[in-house]
Amino acid sequence: MTRLTIEQSTTRPPRYPGVAEELDLDSWQDAPHSQWAFAHVSELVPTATIGHRPRTDSGVDRLTALDDVADLRAMLAESWTDAFLVQRDGRTIAEHYRPGFAPDDRHLLQSVSKSICGILVGTLVHDGLIDVRRTMASYVPELDGSAYGDATVQQVLDMTVAVEYEEDYRNPESHMQAQDRIAGWRPRRDTDPADTYEFLRGLKANGMHGRRFQYCSADTDALAWLVEAVTGERYPVVLAARVWERLRCAQDATITVDPSGFASANGGISCTAADLARVGWLMLGGGTIEGRRVVSEEWVRQTMAGGDRDVARNLLIQREYPRVSYRNQWWSTGNERGNVYAVGIHGQYIWLDPQTGTVIVKFSSAPDPVSAAGNEIHARLFSEVCAALPR
Repeated sequence: MTRLTIEQSTTRPPRYPGVAEELDLDSWQDAPHSQWAFAHVSELVPTATIGHRPRTDSGVDRLTALDDVADLRAMLAESWTDAFLVQRDGRTIAEHYRPGFAPDDRHLLQSVSKSICGILVGTLVHDGLIDVRRTMASYVPELDGSAYGDATVQQVLDMTVAVEYEEDYRNPESHMQAQDRIAGWRPRRDTDPADTYEFLRGLKANGMHGRRFQYCSADTDALAWLVEAVTGERYPVVLAARVWERLRCAQDATITVDPSGFASANGGISCTAADLARVGWLMLGGGTIEGRRVVSEEWVRQTMAGGDRDVARNLLIQREYPRVSYRNQWWSTGNERGNVYAVGIHGQYIWLDPQTGTVIVKFSSAPDPVSAAGNEIHARLFSEVCAALPR
């Protein structure tokens, strides 16, 4: 097979691997760019899918196994549920999909994407490509002088980087909304950085790393850059090879990319509920699924045990889980059941219950990105569902 080649930086892959940097909407249909572009149209222009099989029915409602959970349907309705899937020991015991949403429909994961990134980094640690004790700049020299340059990989994984960043989903002047604009999620401004690489390089430190937890979506994108630097491949390519294919997911996932092709690891993945549940089974399986090792058992053990609770203070979720902590891009409740979860704004969840061997996936479209009421109803929902299952 003929391939186009280009000299690559050892730390930052080119805009599109195997093609020249100048490929854009003016040149993609012209040789030699067309050789790559004609096989990657969806990475250049918006596309729609022509399905290869009959669409499954929407509005599925199979919840009889959870009849002991009082007000279950009311909780699902009140929390703007699009999909709700409960599996135990790999078998579906309850599911609910709203009218208009089908089991084979993909849904945006928002920040559940972060936890998948954590697993991917764990595979690279297991293979010796990343040492979490080293600084980010030792792998990505372009980050030297930014908030991430002298932060260790572990500090970025645990979000204890002291970075000047406002995670405000409503404020148009926040760093979060700027990151959305650069990623193509909102209309750009002329003053915005050209791409996510430039945005990350421009973030500055505002204290000593490792002292406190600071939830920051840019941390995950910094990890995505790290993944690209140590593998020489784009983030979606590595994620597919190291995680998605090994999970034997039934469908392709998608991930949004910025104008330079940088993938939004912090929140841009979309997939089906059933495929996301397989991520949960990987974690409950100690890093294996159906006999296949994906990530090390030690990585999963550390993740499930949680992080330093002393640095995770004054968090909204502590009303429900006083011992909550964050480790390797996953949340640990610190409760007696050992519940661990991934969460995204507007109500996206993977909930793991080791005591009953249960994985719960929930997709939602709640109007508020984050709210105390949303935290409360989801804590009650997951607690009551798990309590209704025999141990």
